[in-house]
Order: sequence, then structure tokens, then C-alpha cells
Amino acid sequence: MSALALAVMAGGAFAQDLQIENADWWAEAGAPFKGTTLRGVTESTPASNFVADVLAPKFEELTGIRVDVETTSWDQMYDKAIKDMEAKTGIYDMVYIEQDIIYAYMARSFLVDLTTALAEKPELKAANYSEDNLTSFADNFRGAEDGKLYGMPMEAFIKPYLYRTDLFSDPEIQAAFKEKTGRDLAPAKTHDEYAEIAQFFTDWGKEHGGNLWGTTAQAHTGHPASWYEFFESIAPTFGVYNWGIDASNNFAATIENGGAMNSDKAKAAMKWWLSMRDIAPPESVQSTWTETATTFAAGRVAQGLIYGENAAWIASDESKSRVVGKVGVALPPLEPGVMEDAESGKGYIGYYDGGAFGLPVTSKNKDASLLFLEFLALPEIQEEWAAAGSRITLTSTYETPKVEAMDEQLGGYFTMLKDDGRLFKGAPEYPFHAQLREATAPIFYEILTGSIGPDEGLDQMAAKAEEELTSLGYRK
Repeated sequence: MSALALAVMAGGAFAQDLQIENADWWAEAGAPFKGTTLRGVTESTPASNFVADVLAPKFEELTGIRVDVETTSWDQMYDKAIKDMEAKTGIYDMVYIEQDIIYAYMARSFLVDLTTALAEKPELKAANYSEDNLTSFADNFRGAEDGKLYGMPMEAFIKPYLYRTDLFSDPEIQAAFKEKTGRDLAPAKTHDEYAEIAQFFTDWGKEHGGNLWGTTAQAHTGHPASWYEFFESIAPTFGVYNWGIDASNNFAATIENGGAMNSDKAKAAMKWWLSMRDIAPPESVQSTWTETATTFAAGRVAQGLIYGENAAWIASDESKSRVVGKVGVALPPLEPGVMEDAESGKGYIGYYDGGAFGLPVTSKNKDASLLFLEFLALPEIQEEWAAAGSRITLTSTYETPKVEAMDEQLGGYFTMLKDDGRLFKGAPEYPFHAQLREATAPIFYEILTGSIGPDEGLDQMAAKAEEELTSLGYRK
């Protein structure tokens, strides 16, 4: 069973097994706050559940500080955190900050500067805590001007291309694919190859009476997950970066003004993605980031773009997955020139996602919260956490035995994260992130439901984006 499944079963007992260096120091540092209860809110993810079930009990054991972590849905998490910080009610001492929203939070001065706060309280600084050990993903949570840390990374993962090794290596399937296409069956390098493989396996599933399709599709017709799937995972592989908005050119979005949201590349990306949705399992039109993972784990697809946070349990947890030991990992399919853009820093090949815990300026327990946030960055707790949630936030974690063993089981996912993570990128540094998504999403959903064509829809979305950016004061 996976480390996360064991953690859930064993609860606090599992936390007892974590060996923390300088335990006496933690007891001394926590003594002034003993009996304090910290409250946090986060999305229910493998990494967050590990915090709630394992790390919080261990921290309480060490310091006497209780940590109640509320795990909830993605939309409820944001709603609760933002309302608390806006109203300055101080309900939460920690809030989960996804990489794509922190710029809006910093623009509104919601968060404590953790770098400065710890420097000003040396008595709260653990000897083996170091910002220098954080991976480059931490840069997503630093101030653009001061470089200070405003969120403690707690999960970080790319969105790779997963495929079924048992299907791709099956001699009968290989022979049938070769006969039909004239080429050997292998993970796709291009969109045309991916589409050919997807169509083949969807047809194969129909012909053999099984519940098998050729691809996943995160294509919910009324949930932001589909909007993100297109702009952060699909469009970049066609060469459309930063949502097709050129921040250096007066935040242009339309092709007429120098943007790319409705460019030929964007329209080709949309049509390709819709064609993949049409040969994906029927649940795809209601699938968010969670359902694509469960669809893959159920053995219903041969390949798909799946958030890396799910890779570990899909490949290792027999209580949840039917494809344990049958998962391969590869880079996403790309159009010509995209890899060169990524190598040069001009573009990127997919989404580097993750989150951090931020300390609201409205917290009534800032010092105790600081202790907990740096506890989350201790090297000695990372190995189990990485195995449970496919996440790595410290460079030192890559060399731990359990991660190296899990890397082999995951077909090299952690190696890809380490070596090729630089080719992926988080959401653009837009403080207007949520406003722009909400302004354009209704038109996007109309494209998905067929109420409007993809070309016309993207034209309307680009125009709407510029209208919203003008209203917000970004376009002059």
C-alpha cells in the first residue's frame, strides 16, 4: 500500500515513526505556545492529507501546539481563505496558496513575509531549516522585487504524459497498431502521434468489448479545471504561452493587437483538444483534475496528461488503482519549435503546479504558525511525504532511498521532475488571474458545449480578455 494509505490507517501512530533532529529544541521553541491551536484550510490533495494525518500530529507531539487542518474542495478552500483575509477575522493561521493565485494575494498584502519574519525571530529558527534547500519551485512564492518568501512550498509537481506500459508492450496490440499505422507503438512525441494512438485504443476498446479508451480529457463543461487544462497544459504544447497574453505589449490578447489567445496556434490547439475529448471516456465532459486521475487508475484509458500529484498512488496503491506496476511516464506531445522555446526560456512545454502554505497577516498566532511552516520544510520529514504525494520541495529529497525506489516504480517520474522540471512553468505572474479566468470562462464553456465554434469562441475570448484588462486598468 502507498505511504498515504498507511498514514490514513495508522494516523498519529505513523507520525511517531518520524525521527526529528533536535527534538529538544522544538520542545523549547514551542513551549511559549503550548496549548495553542492553529487552524489551516487547504484543498484535499494527497500532500495536504499527509499534513493533516501525519505531520500535524507529529508537530503537536514535539511542541504541544495543536494544528487543525481543514481539507475541503478547491473552490471552498479559496472562498474560505479569501473571505477570512478580506474580513480580517483571523480564523485561519495558514492558508493553502496555489501557485497561480499568490500574485493576487501579494498584490493585496494578505501574506506575511516569511523570510523577514524568521530573521527577526532567531529563537524560532531551526538549525536544519534553510531556504537554500528549497527547489526552484519556491521562486513562484517569492516577491518579484524583494525575493522574499511569502509561502512555504508543500507540494510541487509537473503534469506529465502517463501511459499504460502493459498495453504499449502487448505483442498483439503492437502488431495491430503496426498493421494499422505502419509504425511501432511508442509514447507519442507529437500531437499527430498522440491522436493516432488515442484513436487506435478507443477503436480497440470497442472491438474487444472492454471499457478502454485512448485518452483522458479534463473537459468539464462548467468547472475551471477545463479552462486550466486548455490554457496551462494544452495550449503551451502548441506554442501558446502565458494564456496567449503579451504582458510586454500592453497586455494584448487578440492577434490583431499582438496577442495570441485567438492565434492560429491557439485555434489548432483547441480543435485538437476537442477531438481528443470526443474519443475519451464519457465521463470526460464532467471530469476535473481529480476525475482524470481516477479514470486512469481505473484502467479505462491507455494514455493521458495527469497531474503528477496523483502519479504515486496510481502507480503504487492497489487499494485505489487497477494499474499498479503498469504506468509509464513521458514528456507531453509537442508541436515543432516548442521544445526549443522551452530550452531557451522563451516558452515551456506544460504546467508546473503546486502550492504552499501562507501565513495571513490577520493570523492571531503568527509566531506559532512560523514554527509549523518551517517544520514543513525540514529535510527529515520529506521522504515519506514525497512517497505519499508525488511531491518534492527540497533538493535533498531526490537522494533519499524511498524516493529513489518510488522513482523506479513510477517509470522515472521523480527523475523527470528533477531533470526536466525546468521545461515546465507555473501560471503567469498575473495579479488579475481570477478575474480574467472568470470573465472568459463562460465563453469557453460555450465552446465545450458546442454553442459556439472554437474559432469564433477564441476570438470572443480574446476580445473579452482585453475588455476585462482594460476595465482593471492593465491595458492603456
